[in-house]
Amino acid sequence: MTYAELNDRYETLIGRKNEISMSFYNGIYDRWINPVLTREHIPPFWMYDPDPASNPFMLQRLGVNAVFNSGAIWRDGRFYLVARVEGNDRKSFFAVAESDSGVDGFRFRDEPVLLPDTEKNETNVYDMRLTQHEDGWIYGVFCSESKDTTTDDLSAATAAAGIVRTRDLKNWERLPNLVTLRSPQQRNVCLHPEFVNGKYAFYTRPMDGFIETGSGSGIGFGLCDDITHAVIDTEKMTSVRKYHTITEAKNGAGAVPIKTGKGWIHIAHGVRNTAAGLRYVIYAFATAADDPSRVIAEPGGYLIAPLDGERVGDVSNVVFTNGAAVTPDGKVYIYYASSDTRLHVATTDLDRLEDYVFNTPADPGRSVDCVKQRIDFIHANLAYLERNRANG
Repeated sequence: MTYAELNDRYETLIGRKNEISMSFYNGIYDRWINPVLTREHIPPFWMYDPDPASNPFMLQRLGVNAVFNSGAIWRDGRFYLVARVEGNDRKSFFAVAESDSGVDGFRFRDEPVLLPDTEKNETNVYDMRLTQHEDGWIYGVFCSESKDTTTDDLSAATAAAGIVRTRDLKNWERLPNLVTLRSPQQRNVCLHPEFVNGKYAFYTRPMDGFIETGSGSGIGFGLCDDITHAVIDTEKMTSVRKYHTITEAKNGAGAVPIKTGKGWIHIAHGVRNTAAGLRYVIYAFATAADDPSRVIAEPGGYLIAPLDGERVGDVSNVVFTNGAAVTPDGKVYIYYASSDTRLHVATTDLDRLEDYVFNTPADPGRSVDCVKQRIDFIHANLAYLERNRANG
């Protein structure tokens, strides 16, 4: 294949229009048929040397394995994603993709993001959450991974929350990593978009180790005075892990909380263990407008789970989100990855999302109570239908 043929194939993919899936319906959101970002969306000149003199066989020199977990933001009439791009060498990096529609046409900028190299032990970075903060900056909070030097185990790592900020998504200032005095490791950290009691507020995920949460009981909440040297002393728990639920093994913040008239809506991820390994799903809950650490609604079950081909990939049976974009007219674009391989979008609006979060019953916690809950629901529905039939 020639470079021109590779580029034509790439341009055809970028120009492909997306459509809402007609085979899926739950009334809460629409799923779109095509992923919005995949490794095929990577510009050919990131992977191929187009010069026949130095690449006579048009071999791929720097391959890309996957494009997935993406921060998201809407600004100035366009949708911006800061995606996690994983090379064939397993190293991840960030790249900005833009679209007018939010559901198709995403095109990466010519170069990925080169972060300031301030953390000399850092080996890998991934899963950036983008926050348009009321202080005027756009912040990116991501996982900063380093080798655990206390052991000879080559798979042992430590995780911290890296922080960058920008005003234009082009020039990035690196700030020192977040310090949480009472938690050895942190992942899935998200910055709240407004000051709380005059301070910067973070949603954290306290962890004893790199993979296992250990004593970490769920999504934490902490305040700091100075984001340029962010230190959190105390983490208060918000949405906590619960036995025999979708958050049994662990859970963590996802998209930046969305402000509504009833409170802050959080779109998070929950994990449970199965015979086939960990299963990741996306769930929602709400915290109070005047106290974004206090949970006021938590609908039972998941919001999004892997469906059909989404179940297959590098890490199967996983959906994960770290980005959602909200437009001025109240449309919500939830960007979620499937199986650590590709990025999808689900769309809804603030009214439907608020209805779901505040009017969906909570999980009663036991099978017998779940059956009673469903029977009461059925009886109410059948009574309504009978009244309607009687009234003609």
